[in-house]
Amino acid sequence: MPRKKPFSVKQKKKQLQDKRERKRGLQDGLRSSSNSRSGSRERREEQTDTSDGESVTHHIRRLNQQPSQGLGPRGYDPNRYRLHFERDSREEVERRKRAAREQVLQPVSAELLELDIREVYQPGSVLDFPRRPPWSYEMSKEQLMSQEERSFQEYLGKIHGAYTSEKLSYFEHNLETWRQLWRVLEMSDIVLLITDIRHPVVNFPPALYEYVTGELGLALVLVLNKVDLAPPALVVAWKHYFHQHYPQLHIVLFTSFPRDPRTPQDPSSVLKKSRRRGRGWTRALGPEQLLRACEAITAGKVDLSSWREKIARDVAGATWGNGSGEEEEEEDGPAVLVEQQTDSAMEPTGPARERYKDGVATIGCVGFPNVGKSSLINGLVGRKVVSVSRTPGHTRYFQTYFLTPSVKLCDCPGLIFPSLLPRQLQVLAGIYPIAQIQEPYTAVGYLASRIPVQALLHLRHPEAEDPSAEHPWCAWDICEAWAEKRGYKTAKAARNDVYRAANSLLRLALDGRLSLCFHPPGYNEQKGP
Repeated sequence: MPRKKPFSVKQKKKQLQDKRERKRGLQDGLRSSSNSRSGSRERREEQTDTSDGESVTHHIRRLNQQPSQGLGPRGYDPNRYRLHFERDSREEVERRKRAAREQVLQPVSAELLELDIREVYQPGSVLDFPRRPPWSYEMSKEQLMSQEERSFQEYLGKIHGAYTSEKLSYFEHNLETWRQLWRVLEMSDIVLLITDIRHPVVNFPPALYEYVTGELGLALVLVLNKVDLAPPALVVAWKHYFHQHYPQLHIVLFTSFPRDPRTPQDPSSVLKKSRRRGRGWTRALGPEQLLRACEAITAGKVDLSSWREKIARDVAGATWGNGSGEEEEEEDGPAVLVEQQTDSAMEPTGPARERYKDGVATIGCVGFPNVGKSSLINGLVGRKVVSVSRTPGHTRYFQTYFLTPSVKLCDCPGLIFPSLLPRQLQVLAGIYPIAQIQEPYTAVGYLASRIPVQALLHLRHPEAEDPSAEHPWCAWDICEAWAEKRGYKTAKAARNDVYRAANSLLRLALDGRLSLCFHPPGYNEQKGP
């Protein structure tokens, strides 16, 4: 009997990986980000992708890979609407890692927390969003898609030709996702632009405002969402700022998880979850304001009395609810008709569409990822009908929901518009998937230089022998101290897992438990000492 050939553990692991990849139908040893702890291992991007943005540039990183067993019977590809961002070079990633270890953090002044929309988006520049090129019914589907692809390539070429990669923010390079926005705008009678009250300027592209109110002639409602995460004075200041600069806006304050005013707010209770789900959907704050704005816009052309009756029922149901804050699902209640739109919904609908067709007002919900679009729809319905997630790109294609027989909501996937924002701020705003960040430490440093993270989390410097002594902090020190406090250790060497600690800190900021709020220009002067 011949002697068996030695077979190492590493070879066995490689054999199992190849077997799983063949089973999933992936090509050329493609690895999903879950195979790497840090997600920093570069993926091979030569695989087949049905996105029309394939030839945009070879410096594109495709996120949120989904297991695929080939195209389905209708040609559906689960990776069609993946997030496409510009890839950071290895040199840039290493440079930021060194800066996180060496650069001492200094608290910034209150004036640097003021965001001016003219500096972020530079209205009138090439920092626009792609428009659907003109078309006619004589064009075939292939001709239309080819024309849209050429127009999208020209749009990307103008932006990358005017600004360097270091100056540009992350923004969407996937044409398929922009097509979702085009379709939602074509369907809508009223457009809701949802923003996060902590940084609404980040989520408010002026180019979209000009297009909706100017070229389309639609009413635009600005929803300042998550108002429970910001001080009331700051909420009023942002509302005044947008009223002053954009007079055609209808502004609504909203939150799906209003806080109990009788509960004192303790900024040091970072690890306590204050935003409850379950029956919290029925206590959403803002549906009444949104209804009044829609009544002013429709001017009696649509009967919205059924919506008002629904709000009254929800308020009555919330008063006798248990109010315990326990997480529970509500399965009872009237059914909500959900329509999942596929490729058939991508067909042209015509340049001019009948407004309020069949007595139904279609309300399109658009905005950046993680601003709360799906949570807003759940709050309006009064229970969970849309899945929500902190992961950007969770909503992959638009869906429609009949709130009442005369009101239809349309949920659009989150879209990132091009801007000049620091990429660290985009990470803190939840625009980039935290689990797939190659270098999260500079974003932690950006956060710690604007709010006292060390004091809020009661961190002890990793090199401090005397806890009362003052030591300079860098971003790496904060991550290492948090890993020590939480017990995050690596599997083999049992060292402090600073990468996991950095991700944990970024999630605390995204959830609002480490709340970083930006101010409108002149806020600190008017507020006074």
